[in-house]
Amino acid sequence: TLARLVGQAPPKAPSILLTTVNASLQRLPPRSSIEGAVFQVGVGAVVEVGELIEFLVRNGYSRSGTVMEPGEFATRGGIIDIFPAGVASPVRLDFFGDTLESVRLFDPLTQITIGEGKIVELVPVSEVQLTEETTARFRQGYRDLFGAVTDDDPLYLSIREGRRHAGMEHWLPLFHDKMETLFDYVSDGVITQDHMCLEARDDRLAQIEDYYQARVEAQKNPYGGAPLYKPVPTESLFLDAKSWDGALAGRRGGGFSPFSAPESAKVIDFAGRQGRGFAAERAQQDVNVFDVLRGHVNDQRARDRRVVFAAFSQGSAERMALLLEDHGIEGVRLVDHWPAVMALPPSVSAMVVLGLEQGLETDGLVIISEQDVLGDRLARRRRSRRAEDFITEQNQLADGDLVVHVEHGIGRYVGLQTIEVGGAPHDCLEIHYDGNAKLFLPAVNIELLSRYGSEDAGVNLDRLGGAAWQARKARLKQHIRDMADQLIKVAAERVLRSAPEIERPEGLYEEFCARFPFEETEDQLSAIEDLFTDLGKGSPMDRLVCGDVGFGKTEVALRGAFAAVMTGGQVAIVA
Repeated sequence: TLARLVGQAPPKAPSILLTTVNASLQRLPPRSSIEGAVFQVGVGAVVEVGELIEFLVRNGYSRSGTVMEPGEFATRGGIIDIFPAGVASPVRLDFFGDTLESVRLFDPLTQITIGEGKIVELVPVSEVQLTEETTARFRQGYRDLFGAVTDDDPLYLSIREGRRHAGMEHWLPLFHDKMETLFDYVSDGVITQDHMCLEARDDRLAQIEDYYQARVEAQKNPYGGAPLYKPVPTESLFLDAKSWDGALAGRRGGGFSPFSAPESAKVIDFAGRQGRGFAAERAQQDVNVFDVLRGHVNDQRARDRRVVFAAFSQGSAERMALLLEDHGIEGVRLVDHWPAVMALPPSVSAMVVLGLEQGLETDGLVIISEQDVLGDRLARRRRSRRAEDFITEQNQLADGDLVVHVEHGIGRYVGLQTIEVGGAPHDCLEIHYDGNAKLFLPAVNIELLSRYGSEDAGVNLDRLGGAAWQARKARLKQHIRDMADQLIKVAAERVLRSAPEIERPEGLYEEFCARFPFEETEDQLSAIEDLFTDLGKGSPMDRLVCGDVGFGKTEVALRGAFAAVMTGGQVAIVA
């Protein structure tokens, strides 16, 4: 994004940059460091392969055996695989000598080619470029801030030896002569803020200061084995309130607000106000709220106002349109977007999917929300369910077991470690990931882990904080959606088919049930009733009876089987 803002990566001139208060408070590397850090090459160009690899290493790319995630590259003879920053797919560069013969896109999971390219544009994957100049600047600044450095400081040792260190961006100001801000990158842009912006800024600044003080206190009481974290002053990494105000002073723009402003203020007033609700009519038993709504709609149309109904979902929009038609509000058109609303004649009402809790009115427009008419939407609380393979206690794990973390993917459980944080001991599960990365998960959060459900042989650990695990989850979710589509089609076909209606044979059925040696449980009786409800519908049944061993599933199935046989059907039991 920063490369796009300085015009060094397509598109050359972004029209809108949507960001957050948190992001805009961060100080950034100067634009000059981004402008000079773009490597562009096309098919047929002569490239010094050594220079390309040097560029990748200097700008944060890491060498890997197989390219799976953004920021990785791999070399195999005359082929270089790269996963550039800010793109969806990695690229495979095929060289003949120093000439680039082809650029191919490939799938990082299968490593199979999925397309061709002409030009490759590489930008940094880190705000830190490790050069002799930046390394020397860091070492001097680190010593100036924290005094003499000993050999037990892994950050300093890594940078001194020219190696990247995880989290080195936390000391970003030490690598540059000066830092810039997002407002410098968009020097000519119009800046707008919502009405919660200043409150969010102050909350974030308070949080930054709390974290900084906690880091400072932790230096006074270090706990065994953990590397010492030496924080840089907050003002070198973040804007403070005064700097924020100064960056915005004199800039074009303004703030959005839902509230009215004094007449003396320089404002653009959209003249909107809250629309009419129908709560009073809903409370009266002898009043039909839709009859009142019809009168209101007719009144607005008589005033040449456009009427739009807003529903929470596509399903509720369709249902609402039918209800309106049933009560004499005819001709309501379901549309997908605002241009389609404006394309309708003003006398034709529109129905859109728009999550408004309350409607609004302007001089020429009336929006009536679903909640205005039907009242508050009630959400049924979902029961939380836990899959059986989720781990509930540490003693369910053995050292060396493979586990799956909800957010980080496959790792190897090493053991239980006691870590002192803030002067108090905490039991943590130590989990190792690719590249010898370690995650210490507090034992109280063990529900985030589940067992790895396949053979251990040939398993690749995920990279901590990497994208491969998220990509696999996304692919599996799509596969599940495809399965669901097929299941829906099968279910639809089943509904359209007819089947014989099966009833319980009087007399014989009771005699059969009397031979059951146990008293039916409440769940059994419920399942049996559901079963016969299905059998009596006249359409193919689709029911799964689920329960633990010995809780009477077979009896439920036998009662259905008995009724089917006694009414002339045939039953197959498959084991």
